[in-house]
Amino acid sequence: MQTTNFFGLSEEQMMIRENVLELLERVMPREKIKELDKAGEFPFEAYQALADAGWMGLAYPEEFGGAGGSNKDLAVLIEAMAYHYGGIATAYNTTIVYAGMHICRHASKEVREELMPKIIDGSAKLALGLTEPGAGSDAASIQTKAVRDGDEFVINGQKLYTTCAHVADYLIVVTKTRPGSGHKGMTIFLVDAKQPGVTIRPLDMLGRHTTHANEVFLDNVRTPASWMIGEENEGWKNLMDCLNVERMCIAAVGAGNTFKILDYTLDYAKQREQFGRSIGKFQVIQHKFADMRMKAETNRLFLYRVADLLDNGQNAVMETSMAKVVATENNFEVANMGLQIFGGAGYTTAYDIEMMLRDARIGPIGAGTSEIQRNIIAKLMEL
Repeated sequence: MQTTNFFGLSEEQMMIRENVLELLERVMPREKIKELDKAGEFPFEAYQALADAGWMGLAYPEEFGGAGGSNKDLAVLIEAMAYHYGGIATAYNTTIVYAGMHICRHASKEVREELMPKIIDGSAKLALGLTEPGAGSDAASIQTKAVRDGDEFVINGQKLYTTCAHVADYLIVVTKTRPGSGHKGMTIFLVDAKQPGVTIRPLDMLGRHTTHANEVFLDNVRTPASWMIGEENEGWKNLMDCLNVERMCIAAVGAGNTFKILDYTLDYAKQREQFGRSIGKFQVIQHKFADMRMKAETNRLFLYRVADLLDNGQNAVMETSMAKVVATENNFEVANMGLQIFGGAGYTTAYDIEMMLRDARIGPIGAGTSEIQRNIIAKLMEL
């Protein structure tokens, strides 16, 4: 990984990068990654190793057992994970950021006291259920309903593309408690993923084989009213509250993984010989690498800028949307360029570049498509 400190990282932040890479290289070597991808297995060992080393609590407040780290600390951590392997960064984000931030920021004191220690020590994994068959980009049109019954709510509906639900102990489920009210009638609940009425089915997907997207069916699922996350009918506000950090963390995955693809392809180009010299000596290949490096550096510039903005208390909606678009699109474009440099060898499973390409393709789609992000950017420009 490019380790030169061009971005004013603190000594502690540089050590985050170094320590995480050393840990992952030890517990999850390249051969293990390929095995997990082929088998479609979650990276349990690496996930728990990160928890045992204290990384799950980096960005959580000290009052909940976390380290009280900054957004930039979190960005550096996830970037380093994604440099080693995008799948472990996705596994981390799913529990710690996409779901865990809702517990940390909006759950009741009792739920936080019960669940935060388990999230931090790795014994509880979570998944966020928002998207549905009929509600993708139009999230406010979800149909999953929650109806109060005494001290409980009864939930019925279906979620789609729920990352890591198949290994989750708990689900964060976004529901409608006031149908017909659009985003004003949404409420979020914590649900025990193992209880009767919850059915989870992994989907066959192009990439991200170790974290899986899943269908989740909720059939008369009962959850305590005390497990409501935030206030009733205020779920949309809570989703928006966590969105900037989520987009920053997605950009961090793109930033780290893009540099990995660049370095991996560069090593190949220096060794592969044609016409009596390494292919990296040909100007056409050199220009590809120049473009790849510029894209990788651009990702990191956006990432660290939005992290600094968030740490300074800015509501950086436009900036996080831009960072998400740039980092995920550059990640896929660099993977595609990398495979082209590998040539026919890259189209085989003998090299990791085909997996990198498959895994990168979801970036411009998941967690708010590039088109939706561009809509947000244009709207904030008052167009």
